[in-house]
Amino acid sequence: MRHLPFHNLFCLGACFAAPALAASGQGVSVLWARPGATGRVVVDRGALDSLRAPGGTVTQDTFAFNATASPRLELAISPAAESSALPVLVTVEMAPRPFTFRLGDVSTACPIFLPDEGVIITTSSDPRTYAEMAASIRQRGGQTKLQRIAAAPEATFAAAAANGREVEVETWLGVSRDLRLFRIDEHLETIRPKFAGYDTPLPETPRQPATYAFQLGRGWGTRENITRSLDEQVLPILRGQIDDEAIQYDLTLFASLERSPLTPRHIRGTDYLVADAFGHGHMFTPAQAEAEKKLREAELNPPEEVVLYARTVATNRGQTPQYALFRTAAPSLATPISPKLPEWSFDPTQGFGLFASGRVFAVSRLNGRPLAAEETSVLLQPGESAVLEFFVPHRPISAERALALARQSFDLRLNEARTFWRGKLDSAARWQLPEARIRQMTQAGLLHLDLINYGREPDGPLLPAIGLYTAIGSESSPIIQFMDSMGWHDTAARALDFFLQKQHADGFIQNFNGYMLETGAVLWSLGEHYRYTRDDAWLHRVHPHITKACDYLIAWRERNLLPELKGKGYGLLDGKTADPEDPYRSFMLNGYAYLGLARAAEMLRASAPGEAARYLAVAGALKADIRAALDTSLAQSPLVPLGDGTWMRAAPPWTNYRGPVMLHADGGRWFTHGSMTSRDSLLGPLYLVFQEVIDPHEPLAAELLQTHSELMTRDNVAFSQPYYSRHPWLHLQRGETKAFLQAWYGAVAAMADRSTYTFTEHFFPASSHKTHEEAWFLMETRWMLYLEAGDTLRLLTGIPRAYLQPGATVGVDKAASYFGPLSFNVTVSPDGQEIKAVVVCQGDRRPRSLEIRLPHPSGRPPVKVTGGTWMSETETMRVEDFTGRAEVVVRY
Repeated sequence: MRHLPFHNLFCLGACFAAPALAASGQGVSVLWARPGATGRVVVDRGALDSLRAPGGTVTQDTFAFNATASPRLELAISPAAESSALPVLVTVEMAPRPFTFRLGDVSTACPIFLPDEGVIITTSSDPRTYAEMAASIRQRGGQTKLQRIAAAPEATFAAAAANGREVEVETWLGVSRDLRLFRIDEHLETIRPKFAGYDTPLPETPRQPATYAFQLGRGWGTRENITRSLDEQVLPILRGQIDDEAIQYDLTLFASLERSPLTPRHIRGTDYLVADAFGHGHMFTPAQAEAEKKLREAELNPPEEVVLYARTVATNRGQTPQYALFRTAAPSLATPISPKLPEWSFDPTQGFGLFASGRVFAVSRLNGRPLAAEETSVLLQPGESAVLEFFVPHRPISAERALALARQSFDLRLNEARTFWRGKLDSAARWQLPEARIRQMTQAGLLHLDLINYGREPDGPLLPAIGLYTAIGSESSPIIQFMDSMGWHDTAARALDFFLQKQHADGFIQNFNGYMLETGAVLWSLGEHYRYTRDDAWLHRVHPHITKACDYLIAWRERNLLPELKGKGYGLLDGKTADPEDPYRSFMLNGYAYLGLARAAEMLRASAPGEAARYLAVAGALKADIRAALDTSLAQSPLVPLGDGTWMRAAPPWTNYRGPVMLHADGGRWFTHGSMTSRDSLLGPLYLVFQEVIDPHEPLAAELLQTHSELMTRDNVAFSQPYYSRHPWLHLQRGETKAFLQAWYGAVAAMADRSTYTFTEHFFPASSHKTHEEAWFLMETRWMLYLEAGDTLRLLTGIPRAYLQPGATVGVDKAASYFGPLSFNVTVSPDGQEIKAVVVCQGDRRPRSLEIRLPHPSGRPPVKVTGGTWMSETETMRVEDFTGRAEVVVRY
C-alpha cells in the first residue's frame, strides 16, 4: 500500500472524493482556465502513451488549443520501471511559466491547482471543470503558513518561549583580543581554560583537557536551584545564585589580568595567525603555516596570565544556625570516562592548589584568609555570611607568582572589569528599546562578539571568530557588519583585514574547512564597510586586494563558460558552500560571487571607473546566468502543495537537480546537521533575494518564500541552524511584519540562553558562544529598527505594536547607516494619544526620503498627522525631501 503524504491525508475528507488510479498506465488531465494554451509534454522515467487535446491539435508530444476552446489535455503515462524509487516526472513546457509534476502526486481528491497560471491537474476520470475544481478547493478555506501568521495576533517573546525549546549554554569569559578563555558550565560546577576553540594543553594533564571543578552547597537534588545572569544584565561577568534552602550562595566570576589593571592600554592580545591556528576548521597556506609556527611560542607565553576571578558569598537566610558548604576549584575529570586525575595537593598555609610539578593552579581564601582545606563547612548564624574567593590562572603559575596573585583585591578587579566593558559599550551606538530583554541582548551581544575578536593591540588584523570556529568569510560577515552598524568602524576594518591578510596570491579567499564562497562574501562585507564609512583612504589601501579577489572570481566564472553547460548552469561557479561536501553550482555560492562583484564595482566607481565598469558588466552577466539557471530549475522541479490547496514550484539549492533535495525527485542522501531540510533551507535559492539577484517584491521572491515557509519552517523558523536562513530579512523588505516577528522571536527564544544571552549553533547540542547566530539576531534587530532601501531610510519597519504602548520610547543614538550617522527618538505620550518622532541624519549622504512606521498598539487610525504624509496601508509616515532633520507627530 502506498502511504499518502501528509497533505493528501488532510485533503481526503475535504476534497472531491474519487477512486485512486493505478500506478501504471495512469490517465492525467490538465485543464486551463483560459483558452489558447500551447506547449509540449516531456516525461522522464516513463512513457507518454497517448496525448489528446479535444478541441485542439496534437503533434507527437506537442499540443495547441484554439482561442475559443476550453482546454483539457488528456495524457496517458506509463512508468518506465515499476520498482523504481524515483518518481515519474512530467513537464509541461509552455509560456510564460513551464511546470513539472510527479505522476504519483496526481489525485482526484486533491488536484494540483496553479491559480496564477490558471491550471489544474487531475485524473482523467475526474469529470469536473476547471471552475468547479477551483471553487471546491477554495471552499475548503485552507491557509498557507504565512496566511495563518498574518491572521493571528503578533508574536511575542513570551509566546515563543512557551512553545519553543529552552537551551542552557556554557558561558565564556575572557578579556577580549586574547585567545585565553574560560568556559563555565551551565550548572556552575566546572571551569575549562581554553585557547580559543581548543583545549589548553598542560604537561600536568597530558591525557585530558585542563578541567577544574568547584561545589557550592550540598549538590544535586530534586529541585533546579541555580539561576544565572550577567552582571548589570549585559557585561561578560557571570553571576550565579544557588538556593540551598536556608543558605543562599551568590557567585560572581570574571576574567582579568594576573598583575596589570584591566584597561585597554594593558590588553596585549594574541596575534591573529596564532589565534587562527586555535580555531576549528582553519586553513593555512604553507607560508602562513610557517609564519604561525615562528610566532606561536611567544604568543602563547606572554608576560602575565589571564586569570579567572571567582567569589561566592554564602548567606544564612534562616532563623537558626546553618552550615555553608564549599569546595574550591580542584582538578576534575573532563568526562566520566576520562583517565585518572593528575597528582595534586592542597597547601593549607597559603590556600594553594598545586600540581605535583609545584605549579599552582588555584589560589583560594575564605573570609580574606588562606583557605585551610579544599573542602570546608562553616556554621553561619542567622543573617551571617561567609565569603569564598578563588583565582584560577589560565595555566598554572609558580608559587612566587601565586603569592602575588593571592594579594589581589577581588573588589578592585571587579570594578576594573566593569569599567573596562562599560567603556566598550560607551564607545558604541545606543539603542533604546522598551523590551528589556531585547535591549539587554543587543548590548550583551556586542560584547560577546568583541570577546572573541582576536588580535594584537592596538592595531593590526583582528580575527572575527565564531565560537570555537575560526573566522569564515560568510559567517563572520554579520559580526563585522554589526560592529560597523554600532559605529565600531576601526574594529570592523581590522576584522576585514584578517581576510585580506589571509588572501592567497591568486586572489582566492578561503579560511575555513574547504568553503568556496568566502571570496564573494568578503567582497560584500568590504562593500558594506565602505557604504557605512565612505573612507577613501581605506579603500585606496585595500584596492589591490579587491582587484585580486575580483579577478579570481572572473577567472573562475570563465572556466565555466562552456557550451556543454548551456541549460545546466552555464557560467556559474562550482564548489561547496558549507560543511556538506556538495561541490555543485549552487545558487548561494553564485549569489555571493555576484554580490561581491557588484559591491566591488560600487566601491571603485569613482576612483577606478574603468575597473568598476568591468566588474559591473561581469556581475550583470553572472546575474543573468544565475536567473536563467534558476528559471530552468524551477521549470523542471516538481510542484509542491501549500496549505491553502494551491501548488507551487520549488527550486533546488543548485543546478541539475529537480526540486528541493529533501523531496528526493532525483534521489540522494541529503540528511545533514540534524535535519532533512538543511541543504534546501539554509543553503538554498532563497539566498538569491538577500544577495540582490532577485528583487524582494518580484513574484519569484514570493514563490521562493512561500515554498520555503511551507516545507522548511515551523513557527516560521528554519530547522537545525535557523540563522542561516535569510527569510526574516525578506519579510522586512516586503513589509510582512507579523511574519518577521514570528521568525525573530521564535529563533531567539529557542537559540539563546534566556539567562545569559549566549547563543548556541543548532537546536541539537553543538557548539556554544556561537557569534554567527548572535550577530544575525543583532542585524535582524538593527533592520527592524532601521533599514535602507535605495534613497529611502525606513524606520521601525518591524517593531511589535507593543513597542508603542503609552509612555514608551524607541530610538537609536549615533548609529551608523549607509546615509551616515543616524539618531532618532520616538516617544509615546503617557495617555497614548500622541506619538512623536524626531529623526536626525545630516550630511551629504542623507536620504532623500524617510518612512517611519508608527503602528498603534490596537491598530487605531490617526485623527491628525503633522510633518509628513500618512500611508494607512503600512501605518507609516513618509517624509519627502528630507533635509537632515525631521519631526513628525501622529495623534489618535
